[in-house]
Amino acid sequence: MTRRPHRLVRVLSSALAAGTLLATAACSDDGGEDGARVPGVAASQVAGKRQTPSPTATLTTDGARSALITEADIEDDWTQVKDTEADNWHDSLLIGTVDVSDFLSAKAQAADCQRLLDSLFDDDLLGRPSGASELRGFEQGDSRLLYQVASYERTDPQASLNWMANLPEKCDQFTVTDDGQQRTVQVVESTLPGVGDARAGLRVTVRGQTGGAEATLTLDVAAVRVGDDAITVTAGGLDGGENDSVEQAVRLGTQRLKDVLAGKTPSPNPGAVE
Repeated sequence: MTRRPHRLVRVLSSALAAGTLLATAACSDDGGEDGARVPGVAASQVAGKRQTPSPTATLTTDGARSALITEADIEDDWTQVKDTEADNWHDSLLIGTVDVSDFLSAKAQAADCQRLLDSLFDDDLLGRPSGASELRGFEQGDSRLLYQVASYERTDPQASLNWMANLPEKCDQFTVTDDGQQRTVQVVESTLPGVGDARAGLRVTVRGQTGGAEATLTLDVAAVRVGDDAITVTAGGLDGGENDSVEQAVRLGTQRLKDVLAGKTPSPNPGAVE
């Protein structure tokens, strides 16, 4: 496989030249809307029948922007960054060619793992949106959180959620090579609040060298479907994952999207949303 060309790389700190961020958290195919946490459900159990989409209006660009979370929607000390800055967040540790020899079914499994890395780098975990799409980024120390609201009315976001649900089994651990340097990647399932029509979550860990020093990039990734629209969240960095913030973003962000699709204005007081 031809190695992907070098892309713009973000810098997380003066000591380690790499970045952080892109997409994260769990799996379950029930349609629970009560915001309760779903106990650890095997990834293979998530990819069941596609549920009937919730009745929704067409998501517009203005609607997608209104559905984006704010600093008040996530815990800790996250600070919103300029949209142009978030658009250019890409992590060099995610660049590389997956070693086919790591897999029993070789090319098929390797292709899924390559797709995971590429989609995290390109901010399109569920594929390219076919309709409205908006991004928002937040920083906290050396960690970053990227949040996307998008419409997939001409594609099938459930197919991508099913693909995500199988990654902890298909891509539990593999090797990536870039410019002669090898990195080890691990993918595990994570749990999410029981919101939306379907959801899937992952923790992706990449261990290797950056800037001549050993580094570990940890990303918590979540995707939640509401009808043919979806939210995706990716958070973490060289300091570790951000699971708590991802769960908060998923719970309150899903409610914001549902409000917009119902013609309502999202609550200015996110703490009131359970």
